[in-house]
Amino acid sequence: MNASPKSHPLPQDPAAPNPLLEAWTGPFGIPPFDRIMPDHYGPAFERAFAEHKAEIAAIAANPEPADFENTIAALERAGRNLRRVSLVFFNLTSAHTNDAIEAVEREISPLFARHDAEIHLNDALFARVDAIYARRDALKLDAEQKRVLERHHIAFRRAGAGLAPEVKSRLAEIGERLATLGTQFSQNVLADEKAFTLVLDAGEDLAGLPDWLIAEAAETARERGFPGKYVITLSRSSVEPFLAMSSRRDLREKAWRGWVSRGEGGGATDNRALAVEMLRLRDERARLLGYESFAHFRLADTMAKTPEAAQDLLGKVWAPARARALREEAALQEVIAQEGANFTLAPWDWRYYAERRRKAEFDLDESEIKPYMQLDRMIEAVLYTAEQLFGLTFSERFDLPLYHPDARAWNVIGPEGKPVALFIGDYYARPSKHGGAWMSEYREQEKLDGEVLPIIVNVLNFVKPAAGEACLLSFDDARTLFHEFGHALHGLLSDVTYPLLSGTSVARDFVEFPSQLYEHWLEQKEIVRRFALHYHSGEPIPEALLERLLAARQFNQGFATVEYTAAALVDLALHRQKPSEDLDIVAVEKDMLDALGMPKGIVMRHRTPHFAHVFSGDSYAAGYYSYLWSEVLDADGFEAFVETGNIFDAEVARKLRENVYAAGNRKEPDAAYLGFRGRAPSAEPLLKKRGLAGEII
Repeated sequence: MNASPKSHPLPQDPAAPNPLLEAWTGPFGIPPFDRIMPDHYGPAFERAFAEHKAEIAAIAANPEPADFENTIAALERAGRNLRRVSLVFFNLTSAHTNDAIEAVEREISPLFARHDAEIHLNDALFARVDAIYARRDALKLDAEQKRVLERHHIAFRRAGAGLAPEVKSRLAEIGERLATLGTQFSQNVLADEKAFTLVLDAGEDLAGLPDWLIAEAAETARERGFPGKYVITLSRSSVEPFLAMSSRRDLREKAWRGWVSRGEGGGATDNRALAVEMLRLRDERARLLGYESFAHFRLADTMAKTPEAAQDLLGKVWAPARARALREEAALQEVIAQEGANFTLAPWDWRYYAERRRKAEFDLDESEIKPYMQLDRMIEAVLYTAEQLFGLTFSERFDLPLYHPDARAWNVIGPEGKPVALFIGDYYARPSKHGGAWMSEYREQEKLDGEVLPIIVNVLNFVKPAAGEACLLSFDDARTLFHEFGHALHGLLSDVTYPLLSGTSVARDFVEFPSQLYEHWLEQKEIVRRFALHYHSGEPIPEALLERLLAARQFNQGFATVEYTAAALVDLALHRQKPSEDLDIVAVEKDMLDALGMPKGIVMRHRTPHFAHVFSGDSYAAGYYSYLWSEVLDADGFEAFVETGNIFDAEVARKLRENVYAAGNRKEPDAAYLGFRGRAPSAEPLLKKRGLAGEII
């Protein structure tokens, strides 16, 4: 049995001001970050939950016959205080947390699950929604009203509305427990990341490392309390360059083992039992709702529709990717032999020898590229691309109280000169921030009762340079920057009436399309020539280096595709089975990979005990395949620009904005893509993009 979450006491002085409950009257209505303290959240949530419950009760008990305005529009208006408090809180639990916030998160997360169940399992409320849905074709609803009605009805059905009372009660229990487990899983991963530091001394410990990585490691050591030393962390922007460049094989192994063993340490932060319980609860919930497995339940409301469709796409990519990866593995083993060593390539060796091979084949290494990949210039490139495509202009603001000194903010102005949004960028890793990169919002766009402009944030984890020094990115880092800003544009350009349809609130296997599409502009010569400027001299990247960089785009693609696709296949398989109580997820992961013929030198991009995409919540559960599904769309979609001969073609950009970036969830994803492209997508550009077309299997 789950203990009932404790309620937060009100402040000793009930009249004490709480900035979360006040009108936010600062510039752009930004949350008053400088005044919000952890002990404000409990009382704010308590009041916001109560307000929303009262609003829901009034809608359900309305004596008037159910219609769109008094039920669906009323649901869209309800809970605005809860939304704004929760957006601030849950953004900070990821981007700038601490022990006090994590304690609140552990208590609040199950309350949210319980609250959602109380709404979607409310018989009287569902009866009203169902009655409107049953006569939807007879009502004079516009397309967006029909869509929001449909999405509400689907949400109720998928939550268990209309089922027997005992089933609904169990579904509510499952949702609450899953929320608790997901929060703990995420906090455990962060704790393991914070606990790991690879402390290096001068001299041999730094063998092979370039000056820029040594400088970054020295600054990290200073911040972590190791002055005079050098520290590598588990931030991807720290550990991956170290694995690619350190000539100390023993230290590479230490870093790699720390990275891949997060959530598997056997102590208080071990996630294996949590993951098994989550798999069992998800399976039970799906079966209570009438589905064969959680994967079938999860994918029923996506573009793929079925696990079989997702599996088919993954299978089509796996075979050629594995064939290429095995050839890459053999080539790396040959490099080892040529250098006079006799060990077998291990996972902590792959990046190091791949970097050496890239240098030999393309006369290209990371140290040659990074001086031209300054973070500030790449941010300019990201914003310039949006200006050219959509007529947006960005002006940085320095007068806003943000949640951390490293965060930055920009006004976003549309082509007509009117404000569109506020954009926040938070780029540097720190112990208070979860690993990875993501987009979120502090306020979502809507115009139900007047225009509400969005506040969108990108959070990344680049290694912070010493004061006065430039932050230098790898090309993959720059791609991540473009990717997350593609998500940001989906929120910034949103133009819908109803909050439920706003921004990125779309099918999971469609949400990555706008972000992955945006990555393509980074690889265009016009962008690279303009913004890849040497951080000391300001000189543009030499044309010969640019040509070598672009020529090497498909280098190591077997590795990249296999490490991703393996994770997607394992995720899907775990959620298609009926898990036993004594399931060993690490053993199952190994067995699955052995059956796939996983190359020995590669591990999954996210191993199961720290697979936060899948286990810190349901967002990507049984849905990690969605990156590849969306990549079919993005590879085909960028061809629309290529075909015109203009990467900023105004008409193609207009269709893209209207049907994708501005449309939110106004349309089914297939219809949205058709409106943009004029036809269904082809998978051939995907294989071509990854260099897998014609791969001999």
